[in-house]
Amino acid sequence: MNTEALAVAGVLLAGLVVYAVSGGADFGGGVWDLLASGPRKARQRKVISDALGPIWEANHVWLILAVVLLFVCFPLAFAAMATALHIPLTVMLIGVVLRGSAFTFRSYGGGTDETLRWWGRVFASASVVTPFMLGVSAGAVASGQLPVDPRTHQVVTDFVSAWAAPFPLAVGLLAVALFAFLAAVYLTLETRDPRLQEDFRWRALMTAPIVFLTAWGAFVLARQHAPLVAAGLTQRSWSLAFHVMVGGSAVVAVAALWRRWYSVARVAAALHVALIVAGWGFAQFPYLLPPNLTVESAAAPQTVLRPVLWVLGLGSLVLLPSFFFLFRVFKSNPPTDA
Repeated sequence: MNTEALAVAGVLLAGLVVYAVSGGADFGGGVWDLLASGPRKARQRKVISDALGPIWEANHVWLILAVVLLFVCFPLAFAAMATALHIPLTVMLIGVVLRGSAFTFRSYGGGTDETLRWWGRVFASASVVTPFMLGVSAGAVASGQLPVDPRTHQVVTDFVSAWAAPFPLAVGLLAVALFAFLAAVYLTLETRDPRLQEDFRWRALMTAPIVFLTAWGAFVLARQHAPLVAAGLTQRSWSLAFHVMVGGSAVVAVAALWRRWYSVARVAAALHVALIVAGWGFAQFPYLLPPNLTVESAAAPQTVLRPVLWVLGLGSLVLLPSFFFLFRVFKSNPPTDA
């Protein structure tokens, strides 16, 4: 096995895990902005806005890292994905731009109440569409329906059927539900108002069974539509331990919410999401893009991989402390009057 390619693939997967745990909660916050209701809906939206404001843009660093690593270090896989999945990926990127722009205009652009409400609807709608398309793209990759011709290195695709299929669509629904659950758990710690904490607590508890149903539905569909991933999740030496940890983290998160142990719930929910994303990567290993491209066969030459690993090591000395400082400044204490 090419150790440099394996190391870069590990960093790529880690970047996706961190993006799901951090950026995924940002998308989930938009879902709850869309579904804000009751006598405190304006205050619910303010909590969401205050929670997202300092960090939402920074969280996209992890997605950018993943895209750049894929482009530079695994160009065959990048070309195949970008070609076959250009429709959902384009919709996703448009959603990222619309979401960020709408959030900024609503927060700082001024204007009439109707204008601000319009920007709010754009922000919230894009927060649903974007993670859905992200999940659809991930499901299409896992399904193994993006074969690459070994002679021409071109992907065999009709541009639609690989992602407009039951399994990718189920993964898209799972991504929206999972991120909404994660955001609701996080938001319980973004305010000190007990009534608002209860609002988000109940939203998290109500979303938990939806996460279970969408996850179970995706797993059942995977047996037929993504057999490599299904086999990886059930037949590897670590499969049983993985399911125990995924189920255990979900139970701990729900139990902690029930007892109002919000800090415990946050850790358990983040671990739950991280395990699901990491499980996808490990389940299809050694394939980067099933059914033809493995991590090794899709990798760039070592003359590319080695400098990238050096840059990643040096860059982490700046990036990781910067993120720690960012969260310490803006997330140490929630607002007292949200």
